[in-house]
Amino acid sequence: MTKQLSLAGKPVDPPVVLAPMAGITNLPFRKLCREQGAGIYVCEMITAAALVERNPKTMRLIEFDAEEETRSLQLYGVDPDGMRRAVAMVAEEDLADHIDLNFGCPVPKVTRRGGGSALPWKRELFRQIVTAAVDTAAQAGIPVTVKMRKGIDDEHLTYVDAGRIAEDAGVAWVALHGRTAAERYSGTADWEAVASLKAALEIPVLGNGDIWEADDALRLVEESGCDGVVVGRGCLGRPWLFGDLEAAFRGRSAAGGQGREGGFERRLPTLGEVAQVMSRHAALLVDWIASAETYETRRNIPAEEHGCKEFRKHVAWYLKGFPVGGELRRSLAMVSSLAELDDLLGKLDADAPFPESALGKPRGRTNSPGKVTLPEGWLDDRDDCTVPEGAELDTSGG
Repeated sequence: MTKQLSLAGKPVDPPVVLAPMAGITNLPFRKLCREQGAGIYVCEMITAAALVERNPKTMRLIEFDAEEETRSLQLYGVDPDGMRRAVAMVAEEDLADHIDLNFGCPVPKVTRRGGGSALPWKRELFRQIVTAAVDTAAQAGIPVTVKMRKGIDDEHLTYVDAGRIAEDAGVAWVALHGRTAAERYSGTADWEAVASLKAALEIPVLGNGDIWEADDALRLVEESGCDGVVVGRGCLGRPWLFGDLEAAFRGRSAAGGQGREGGFERRLPTLGEVAQVMSRHAALLVDWIASAETYETRRNIPAEEHGCKEFRKHVAWYLKGFPVGGELRRSLAMVSSLAELDDLLGKLDADAPFPESALGKPRGRTNSPGKVTLPEGWLDDRDDCTVPEGAELDTSGG
């Protein structure tokens, strides 16, 4: 099963995109995922203001591996002029090959400034931002895409209007997460909304939300007619999902054989194989942190310790569903060195099969719906182009 998707004339095969995730989709994680399967792998969200000001953390986040054929950068901004300056900097300094615009973030610190999933409600401001990015990027031949949610809440849906505006502005594709900002990461993603957007637009539409397995991606494409998928939480602790996705979209099983009719043969690693991936992930993090020209942290800790602490958040995702005792889990979640990590991983039952009970289950953030925090008077006039005071975030990563 193959959908024809391209970016700047180059095929995106399979039509799979890694969603930006704060604190997750750094260079080491993208490398790990890319080793498993093909696709577009997007870095953490970068704010236009922090990029233009050359914030040290931001400049570190936009580093790409030499093997990343498509350097994909997601930009966030609320001010059209700020977005234009940021895109011009990307183009003039050859910082990326693809720019994705963030209009999907639902977190309060973003929406209260009018950014993320709150911004498409202001359709003229949205138009100005997208147009500024597309027109500026076009001078360097850089494609621009948009990622968004359905809207603020069920009473303030924006995705069809925003999709048409983005299409008119000249974006390469639009990706839709089938939830509103108010839903956050609760409930079930609305794939019918993806189908509605696909029916409304001529440009490609990518679907996002509740892709936990390769079969989910195939179902989303079949049910909605979308041109590809964006994968976020489903790959947490499972970078090999991208191998499954590549095989599924090409009509194969993960092992390279023929896919089952009506389904896909998943890649189910043993606990020993998972442990090998965990060890590599931690080592990649340590190498990346140590490679900084000027290595500094607030606590002034060694690069290896810092990298291992960064890895801790991934432990529970990797081990989800496996028969691992509580004490060993706690120890793995407190590692401070690669030697300690490998010693603890060696205590796992390497032959333990992957827990099929964990398949198709949510990973990462799951929370309850809630009221969206917005700037005062934000809903009053959809055509008001005023940029809220203090709207621009000066740090990246979400």
